[in-house]
Amino acid sequence: MPPASFLFCSDPLRPGRPDPGFAHEAAAARATGARVELIDHDALLAGNARAALGRVGEGSAAYWYRGWMVPPDRYETLERSLAERGHSLLTGVYAYRTAHELPGWYATFDELTPKSVWCSLPTGAASPSSAALARLAAPLGPGPGVVKDFVKSRKHEWHEACFVPELADTARLSAVVARFVELQEDFLAGGVVLRAYEPFVAGGEARVWWVDGRPVRVTAHPDTPGQAPSPPLDAVGEAVRRLGCRWVTTDLALREDGAWRVVEVGDGQVSGLPAGDDGEALFAALPAA
Repeated sequence: MPPASFLFCSDPLRPGRPDPGFAHEAAAARATGARVELIDHDALLAGNARAALGRVGEGSAAYWYRGWMVPPDRYETLERSLAERGHSLLTGVYAYRTAHELPGWYATFDELTPKSVWCSLPTGAASPSSAALARLAAPLGPGPGVVKDFVKSRKHEWHEACFVPELADTARLSAVVARFVELQEDFLAGGVVLRAYEPFVAGGEARVWWVDGRPVRVTAHPDTPGQAPSPPLDAVGEAVRRLGCRWVTTDLALREDGAWRVVEVGDGQVSGLPAGDDGEALFAALPAA
């Protein structure tokens, strides 16, 4: 079996080296015999895929991407530009969007995750009107909720731009959504998501790494690196396999009633490891895919 190939983000100040945020992982990948190439993430975000791939020659490699998040339209540009050089991505743009954005994975995990609704919102657009938000929130019924976009929340601004004590309180809902959209600015991903709030016990989230439907690693969530619960994985594994994406993550938390819930699904290529984990065990599993 040929060794795996990876595209890591390069250091913006020293383009010949991996980005410091992924340097240990690149070393772990190389230790498995994997081929490691570097791409310019800033150039990719700017829409200049040719410059982003300046260090990648022609050939026929199939790559995993590993680095900072990429908007799906830029990821599609990356996939197309690699194809022009004879290469491919092991996670195509459709699979990337499916795992990376909540509307792509929600239906597959609907019984395992808080009830959610969403609306698209272009980057730079004004927050939805109060009336539009009231209509959006109606299927969730009364009770508290959480605001996020298709990819991320602003949970560190919990009361200001994330948590809504009562979704039926349209004025408060509008204020939280407007502040969320304002803070996200150009980083708003896809639109606005409203999720029913579910209370979880203290103890952190488990991040499960799946490759071709198999759980190859369970780590702590990067926000709680010292806490790594061990949830049951049978039901989640069935959903992951139905999703059909090759390298994904699921973040699981224990609800106060004892049920394990999927808080988030992500594309494994852009999901973070907790501090202190250099990725050795994870990258050892990827070449076998």
